[in-house]
Amino acid sequence: MNKIQFLLELDKKLSSLPVQEKEERLRFYSEMIEDRTEEGLTEDEAVAAIGTVQDIGAQIIAEYPTQVTTTNKKRSALTILLLILGSPVWISLLAAAFAVVLSLYISLWAVVISLWAGFVSVAACGIAGVAAGIGFACGGHVLPGIAVIGGGLTCAGLSILFFFGCKTATKASVILTRKFFACIKKCLSKKEDA
Repeated sequence: MNKIQFLLELDKKLSSLPVQEKEERLRFYSEMIEDRTEEGLTEDEAVAAIGTVQDIGAQIIAEYPTQVTTTNKKRSALTILLLILGSPVWISLLAAAFAVVLSLYISLWAVVISLWAGFVSVAACGIAGVAAGIGFACGGHVLPGIAVIGGGLTCAGLSILFFFGCKTATKASVILTRKFFACIKKCLSKKEDA
């Protein structure tokens, strides 16, 4: 049996343990196998020298309940006491952190909305400039009309460039928002697993 097979079987055998405890045990036996292979044993020999998965798994599971009953009761009482005593501090810190994150999120989208508002105004200036230039030209003021049409076309061209910038900023903000919420979801799911 090689190292991967051994660790997979041990992982199945220790499925009743909490995830963190199981990962620590798997890491320990993985390092033990690596140490023995560094000493010159083949991977199969190193695994065989450790013992069978059934014996190791049974021993770990037999040791685990005694550890849980004595330490977890002390930890849970201490944890509850610390949460109650520290609540004025951690609740205010949590509220402040939430306010900072919310303000950053709102600021991000305010910038995006401002960029789109700038795009709309530059595009409107382009359309209005062309229309006003045509009005001047038809009213007998040809040279000023041509100049205003030129300004309107410039604004129209800038609005096209502005559009692509706004589109890129919006995509980046959406991606950042998704990553942020995925990070929060991941943090909350880790706490639920523990």
